[in-house]
Amino acid sequence: MKTLYLDCFAGISGDMTIGALLDLGLDFEYLKQELAKLGIEGYELTLERVDRSGINAAKFDVLQREEVHVSHSHDHHEHHHLHSHDHHHDHEHSHEHHHDHHHHEHSHDHHHHPHHELHHQHHAPASESGAAPAVSHHDHHHHDHRSLSTIKHLIASSSLSEQVKQNATAIFQRIGEAEAKIHGMDLESVHFHEVGAIDSIVDIVGTCIGLDALGIDQIVASPLHVGFGTFTCAHGTYPIPGPAATEILRGVPVYAKDIEGELVTPTGAAIVATLAKAFTKLPAMRIDKVGYGAGTRTYPKFPNVLRAVLGEIEIADKTPDTITVIEANLDDLSPQVFGHLMEQAFAAGALDVFYTPIQMKKNRPGVLLTILCATEDREQMMNLVFRETTTLGLRFREETRKILRREFVTVTTQFGPIKIKVAHDPSGAILNAAPEFEDCRAAAIQHQVAIREVQLAASTAYSNHH
Repeated sequence: MKTLYLDCFAGISGDMTIGALLDLGLDFEYLKQELAKLGIEGYELTLERVDRSGINAAKFDVLQREEVHVSHSHDHHEHHHLHSHDHHHDHEHSHEHHHDHHHHEHSHDHHHHPHHELHHQHHAPASESGAAPAVSHHDHHHHDHRSLSTIKHLIASSSLSEQVKQNATAIFQRIGEAEAKIHGMDLESVHFHEVGAIDSIVDIVGTCIGLDALGIDQIVASPLHVGFGTFTCAHGTYPIPGPAATEILRGVPVYAKDIEGELVTPTGAAIVATLAKAFTKLPAMRIDKVGYGAGTRTYPKFPNVLRAVLGEIEIADKTPDTITVIEANLDDLSPQVFGHLMEQAFAAGALDVFYTPIQMKKNRPGVLLTILCATEDREQMMNLVFRETTTLGLRFREETRKILRREFVTVTTQFGPIKIKVAHDPSGAILNAAPEFEDCRAAAIQHQVAIREVQLAASTAYSNHH
């Protein structure tokens, strides 16, 4: 399984993520072409090589022109005067100092705003070097505010691949939900300011384009180094990480060490929290490529980079012969919680999660929760069950099993590339080959055909070449 491991020892931001993907081999021109499908104008993308404490890394930036034109039917070709961005500074006010009001992954404002999307004040942010911006927001009163639904429509109406659309929409949804909760407002009341929205759209959609282009099957990340300290903005002094990033990172393992400053931006937090399947140390994998995406700030003796490790994980390596079975009988847990629990368990590395209807004492119908996991994940998984359910106790035991070796093979069909899961017996003989359902589903939606047509085309393509 093609796996991307994000080593967030220096945090993560949107521009660092795209920089790392470009360093792994994402074609810069292809990225530009795909982003052009959104119909947004008024920005330029730059890529350069920089040094971060001895590590050569890719530095990606979005430069915004003074006028922005949005060529979509639901927008009215308005001209929005925005300040120009200078992204090539290597000192203090960097991605670590991004804050929430305008969601500037790249401008790294010195004049902070505590909520990155909301547009309830119009303060002119200083540039990264502390100089006044070329065109002040404060000097212009006709700003374009984009709601979450507007951005979703922008993505959905594009000709990007279905997988890119799904991932990008899910990331924006997570940001919107965090903002709505912070401010105690309805989700549709959350608006993205034009400047922040363009940066956010480029970073989020660009990341999803890169993951799709590199053929990533899954993302695993390290615990996130978030930094520490405070930042001051128009609304007061706030702790690091800021309110939006903290809300987005609920359920994600984080830590702070001796680096002062904001290392995880809201966009970086949303990308990794939405797409990563697990947060752990580097898993057992065959490393094929390593990429480095640079942050803007330079630290003494600390490389401000996101390290992206691309490689293969054999499914058999993730499913050892001895596993732990965890069980709990539940008769007073809301059905709504079961779906959330399953998602959390899989994100934490569960091998399987399932529910069985049972009859409990006092004639109560109940649910038997069963989680299968690697033995080393047992304590983490049991803590999850105690935290997310009403149970006062659970059972666990070790069991052995026999599994077939599995691998993925990609075939080309008229509906695009489809992965085939192939199972082998101990001698190496193929016992079963089945198209991956999610690949078939995405292709069926994109081409507006029945999913069984895609499945048949994938199976036929595999049979013709094996």
